[in-house]
Amino acid sequence: MLFDDISEQLKSLQPDLQTIISYWNASGLEKTFHSLQSQSEQENFWQQPDQTAILKELQRVKHLREQYLFITENMKSLGELVSLFKDDESELKRVASEVYTLKNAVHSFKIELMLKNPEDASNAFLSINSGAGGTESQDWAEMLLRMYVRFCERERFTVTVLDSQMGEGAGIKSATLFIKGKNAYGLLKGEHGIHRLVRISPFDAAKRRHTSFAGVSVTPEVPDVEITINPADLRIDTYRAGGAGGQHVNKTESAVRITHIPSGIVVQCQNDRSQGANKETAMKMLKSRLAQKAKEEKEAKMAAVEKKQIEWGSQIRSYVLHPYKLVKDHRTDFESPQPDLILDGELIDFIEQYLIWQAGTK
Repeated sequence: MLFDDISEQLKSLQPDLQTIISYWNASGLEKTFHSLQSQSEQENFWQQPDQTAILKELQRVKHLREQYLFITENMKSLGELVSLFKDDESELKRVASEVYTLKNAVHSFKIELMLKNPEDASNAFLSINSGAGGTESQDWAEMLLRMYVRFCERERFTVTVLDSQMGEGAGIKSATLFIKGKNAYGLLKGEHGIHRLVRISPFDAAKRRHTSFAGVSVTPEVPDVEITINPADLRIDTYRAGGAGGQHVNKTESAVRITHIPSGIVVQCQNDRSQGANKETAMKMLKSRLAQKAKEEKEAKMAAVEKKQIEWGSQIRSYVLHPYKLVKDHRTDFESPQPDLILDGELIDFIEQYLIWQAGTK
């Protein structure tokens, strides 16, 4: 029945609507709009040297506000129309068309609203490093690798494993992914930090509970023009790639490791058979990390994350599989009682809650 179908569609939009309202209230955009509008209406406004920048920002915020009002007002009015025309099939068909338009508007606006920084639209480099603890933490690092690959599949991002160092008994010591797609960095930037796992270890014959840690680093891909690197500051080493890749990979020194001497940043890539291609990718990774480092030093806000050790007390998120099941983000306090789904890549709710929290802390 058309009435039931439309009612269900409107109901399914409620979580997204609540996310939008929460973010809007936390962001202070309503206050910003009225402040900018008030400035633009002052008599001497056209004499101000920054009036062009003010008008540009006013137009941006005004556009967001118009979309916000369109969504919130239409959500309410369409609900009323569905009830009013419950038994009128022809009117319900018209309402169904408007609900479809609203659904598209909600999806587009939610992304536009929360990913407003220029770098948010960029591709991303995501690195995973196991913490202290040997096999247990290396297995956890591999679980995180799978989680992010599954998330990218859900979002239809393209994922390339640039480098992977296998663990001694199981799992991985480290891995670096290049994730390509619109808003890849914006969606994944909140994953930057320490991730903690609590479970009964499959590697412990006594079946004791273990706590493991792994660090995740996320940086945006930056245009070449933004970072200039002095060749004299680089040490470039080549070596034979390990792991999967066939005989050719292991017989030639195609893998490349680049050390930026002033900063101490080290990047490496063994994804391609060509040493030149691996060098080019490694340079992109280095520029990305140097740009992120410069940003963190300037803002000072993110620097603490880089300095934290991969150990107890510094985690951004905990994944508990025993004695109960719970995933909790310690920044937002958002929780899920279904860690199996989260570890299978269903991260979008945690990501949205982080973006809302981030807006409220600025």
